[in-house]
Amino acid sequence: MEEEVTIDLRDLFLILRKHVKLIMFITIACTITSGVISFFVIKPTYEAKTSIVIGKSVSNSTDGYNSSDVVMYQKLIATYAEIAKANDVAVDAIKSMNGDLSDEEIRKKAAELQKASKITPQLNTQILDIKIQSKSPEEAKNMVDALTTSFMKAAKKIYPNGNIEIMDTAKVPTIPIKPNKKLNVAIAFVLGLMISVGLVFLLEYMDNTIKTQDDVEKLLGLPVIGNIPQYKS
Repeated sequence: MEEEVTIDLRDLFLILRKHVKLIMFITIACTITSGVISFFVIKPTYEAKTSIVIGKSVSNSTDGYNSSDVVMYQKLIATYAEIAKANDVAVDAIKSMNGDLSDEEIRKKAAELQKASKITPQLNTQILDIKIQSKSPEEAKNMVDALTTSFMKAAKKIYPNGNIEIMDTAKVPTIPIKPNKKLNVAIAFVLGLMISVGLVFLLEYMDNTIKTQDDVEKLLGLPVIGNIPQYKS
């Protein structure tokens, strides 16, 4: 039967203390690397947003606006969201922004626009958010405006009696949403600390040499009958 080897908290502390320089080096290196990448390498990403209210036009209605209309448009808003995601809407938006592009370039730009856009209905409301991310804040705002206009045109053709109003117009974003520099540095610090501690324990596990009197008694189970001191000349 194999003899179990136990390690108390003092042994763990001594292992960490012995390799404290290695732990500090790896942790600081990971933190600095993450900071340099986050602050100087990764180009910031900006997001522009337009909020749209979808519903029946009260001015053109004889029976007013009742609760059943609200419920109906809350259910229809998912359909409107799919209209905003349609390829034809993206193509029309690109054409309005860049009329001199070739058909192939327009299709490519439209695919990029669809990938960069995020169409999300707000829960239990008649509000639809159109968001677009870009490396350029001005480009993000212009793309949101173009996509919103194209969506409103397409939705009007499909639902002529529907009413679409812009609640919040898109503005040029000033603060990037990515990268989260402080979070990246904090994560790198924690990961660096975990990696360094794990590496230290791995090195200790692989090290089967005997260095101290305690190692002899613990690993070999033999008493130490004497020590040979080492003197420096």
